[in-house]
Amino acid sequence: MLLVTAAWGSCFVAIEWGLRDAPVLWFAALRGLVAGIALLLLAAAQRRPAPPGLRAWGQITLLGLVNGTIAFAAMFVGVAGAATGTAAVLANAQPLLIVLPAWWLYGEALSRRTVIALVVGFAGLVLVAVPGGGGDGALMSLTAATAITAGTLLSRRLGGLDVIVVTGWHFVIGGVAGAVLAAVVEGAPVIAWTPRFVVVLAFLSLVGTAAAFVVWFTEVQRARLDLLSAWTFLTPVVGIALAALLLRERPDGWTAVGLFTVLVALGAILRPSPSHVQPVPLDHTDAPSEVEKR
Repeated sequence: MLLVTAAWGSCFVAIEWGLRDAPVLWFAALRGLVAGIALLLLAAAQRRPAPPGLRAWGQITLLGLVNGTIAFAAMFVGVAGAATGTAAVLANAQPLLIVLPAWWLYGEALSRRTVIALVVGFAGLVLVAVPGGGGDGALMSLTAATAITAGTLLSRRLGGLDVIVVTGWHFVIGGVAGAVLAAVVEGAPVIAWTPRFVVVLAFLSLVGTAAAFVVWFTEVQRARLDLLSAWTFLTPVVGIALAALLLRERPDGWTAVGLFTVLVALGAILRPSPSHVQPVPLDHTDAPSEVEKR
């Protein structure tokens, strides 16, 4: 998850750079298409099984439209309309948004400590991002967070299918739909295929999308969603740090306080509760007597 959050945090800087050479929606569609095609080529080379049945394909299509079309389009528009750090924060509100659906759909009961830590963690991110200004992209960044949350919940229902095949096809479907949307809104693509854009697109698609989402969807199948999504609090931290370093977006003096708050909250969420600690096996010399057992 450290690698995933680092990759996703880097994506916001990559998007900012790539938007200098490509229209917003076409760039978002290309991200999904390149990632999906790369994964499907890998799946074909390894002869991985295709999803069986119309129901599975329907779920993959829905996942593609939500996670690969709506989320990516809204995220890119958000980065174009807001400071990179602010967009990174708002687009990663998933830990708060997923709490109630995960409890309702999958029976993941929450402890009071987890709820409080989630709220505190997001408050820390707000302390970091708000001084940068919300901009016109703030609403679209929140839309991206909502779509990503829905995609995470949908992906939990695809357990048992090959994760590389599912991830590849849902990005291809989402990318094709995104390209149609881009053609309607922006017209024919006008893209400057500079070396910078090619490198940015390759990193964004292969590392920040294909590899990162394969790991993410794998973990979704075997981890609690509230604990897993809490890791995404680190994504804006990486995004803000890289934006300050590479884009010269100077953060406010509250940044240190906000980042410290995020790390404390994440530590509280991930720290096992006493009820989850495994008991230490008794040595034979410490074994209880029959009287003690009774």
